[in-house]
Amino acid sequence: MNRLKDATSPYLLQHADNPVHWFPWGDEAFAEARRRDVPILLSVGYSACHWCHVMAHESFEDDETARLMNELLVSVKVDREERPDVDAVYMEATQAMTGQGGWPMTVFMTPDGEPFYCGTYFPRPHLRQLIQAVSQTWRDKRDDVLAQGQKIVGALGGQVSPFGDGAPPAGVPAAAVRTLEQSFDHVHGGFGAAPKFPPSMVLEFLLRHAARGGDGLAMAERTLEAMARGGMYDQLGGGFARYSVDARWVVPHFEKMLYDNALLARVYAHWWRLTGHPLARRIALETCDWMLRDLRTPQAGFASALDADSEAPGGGHEEGAYYVWTPEQLTEVLGPDDGAYAAELFEVTGTFEHGTSVLQLLTGPADEERYQRVRAALLDARARRVPPGRDDKVVAAWNGLAIAALAECGAYFDRPDLVAAAGDAARLLRGTHWRDGRLLRTSREGTAGSNAGVLEDYADLAEGLIALYGVTGEADHANFAGELLDVVLDRFTDGRGGFYDTADDAERLWKRPQDPTDNATPSGQFAAAGALLSYAALTGSARHRAAAAAALGPVAPLAERHARFAGSGLAVAEAYAAGPLEIAIAGPADDPRTRALHRTALLSPVPAVVATGSGVPLLDGRTPVDGRPAAYVCREFTCRMPVTETGALKAQLGTAPAE
Repeated sequence: MNRLKDATSPYLLQHADNPVHWFPWGDEAFAEARRRDVPILLSVGYSACHWCHVMAHESFEDDETARLMNELLVSVKVDREERPDVDAVYMEATQAMTGQGGWPMTVFMTPDGEPFYCGTYFPRPHLRQLIQAVSQTWRDKRDDVLAQGQKIVGALGGQVSPFGDGAPPAGVPAAAVRTLEQSFDHVHGGFGAAPKFPPSMVLEFLLRHAARGGDGLAMAERTLEAMARGGMYDQLGGGFARYSVDARWVVPHFEKMLYDNALLARVYAHWWRLTGHPLARRIALETCDWMLRDLRTPQAGFASALDADSEAPGGGHEEGAYYVWTPEQLTEVLGPDDGAYAAELFEVTGTFEHGTSVLQLLTGPADEERYQRVRAALLDARARRVPPGRDDKVVAAWNGLAIAALAECGAYFDRPDLVAAAGDAARLLRGTHWRDGRLLRTSREGTAGSNAGVLEDYADLAEGLIALYGVTGEADHANFAGELLDVVLDRFTDGRGGFYDTADDAERLWKRPQDPTDNATPSGQFAAAGALLSYAALTGSARHRAAAAAALGPVAPLAERHARFAGSGLAVAEAYAAGPLEIAIAGPADDPRTRALHRTALLSPVPAVVATGSGVPLLDGRTPVDGRPAAYVCREFTCRMPVTETGALKAQLGTAPAE
């Protein structure tokens, strides 16, 4: 029978009615495979994955394919967002065996969990043949299968992460910029060829490097503008799709992920902070508004994703149906004049399937009032379409990213509602996900799941809490970040200066996952380095600063050859080189002069940690000067003379922030 009906994962629940006798990941599945003496088929995906849906419809909803799976295998379904550890170790095997990876991921393995044949999407005829071939090989050539599994486990299990000697030398960031230039697309922005994913962490590094006088701003700006004006960005509702199928950022893969949008909202805000570019401000705010409107849950957390597929006008489900338009549809909503205007403005030429197009905004509208009126009318009309499905599980790490973005955007752009939303999410995470001094990875409808938090959960949430503390001055957020980082230092260390992705008491897989490279989100190790460094700046903790420096060890070797996958580490390295600056604001919270100094401090383009209110060591002994609120700019707790005017504070920060 299918055992997914009691799952908390929306992705697993999508498969609860399959004729496949799915097991969730767990001891029961492995025991059943040993009892029946059959291989295990592991299928890993996530709810917003288009090709996961295709494979499910073709194969897992098909009675004959399900019959083969049920007779010849034990089948296990995993949500990669709930179990990133399981996903990571089997993805490593898949990439090693096939040279590529992706989702759905399909792995045949022994009852002991050793992979011996891996792939991704298999069409139904191929999958049926493969199941039969695997079953026959298991019966007739068992020793070969076991040897293959042991060979893979032995080869990959003995690998260690690339490591250096702590914080990278001063020249590494500049060298990384030169490496990035080699793969930069000077015409369309971004790096490499199609498909193009938003390089959020690399862009953050380039902005920080530019703020400290380095090169690379042109690459960041070209990419940021191209992504914001192309079809990958939702020109009506805000928010970015997962990636662009083409090199020009026109054709998106339509799922919209919380982590992408949280990271990008913050990057666009930092672009505005550095340059004052109005496009940066608009995209940051629209993306935050989209997160609040479409992803916020009734419990005040943020859901994981919106699906790629939605109901098409003619029936059935199609990828992107919710977002695309024909010229005729524009005219139907707007009338002939505004319809023709919108078709030209948004590049609607009917070049996609069924004569549809995504909307682009390649140039700024000349008539802002007309543009806003047309955009509002189209958004209202689109709201009457059937929206994509939503994966409403709350992931701790990605909510940490959202907390940081919302807090900073709220502070930069005078949007207290965004700051309040960040605070509400932080309180939900503490109240629901924090149990007996440990963090749980997911919750749904206010109930925590059973999966233990991984390194990125602790690190990204700690980073978000420190950012939120810098905006609000509420010391509870900084103190909770400290508790999370204590667990990181006690439970995740590898003894060589780095961190494993799972805790020392986590479920044992055939390999304990450890990957310092960025993927769609910052690597857990570099995220931990950033949070540790910021916390050290608030508290003066030598232990946390030393741990941050050691965790940056892989940056130099990665930056030399794989800079695109070390962006978050390079960004933390920039903060380490900058100090980061420690800015203590002393004065009554309700004094406008205190607020002015506070905002100026938050707008420092050079990496900085801001302390205000009370309750953290950086504020100890910092007092107003002659009755006036004062700002203390420090580095490693050595401070310059306090200043009471925003102009003087800007001068100490080295460059005037955006107005």
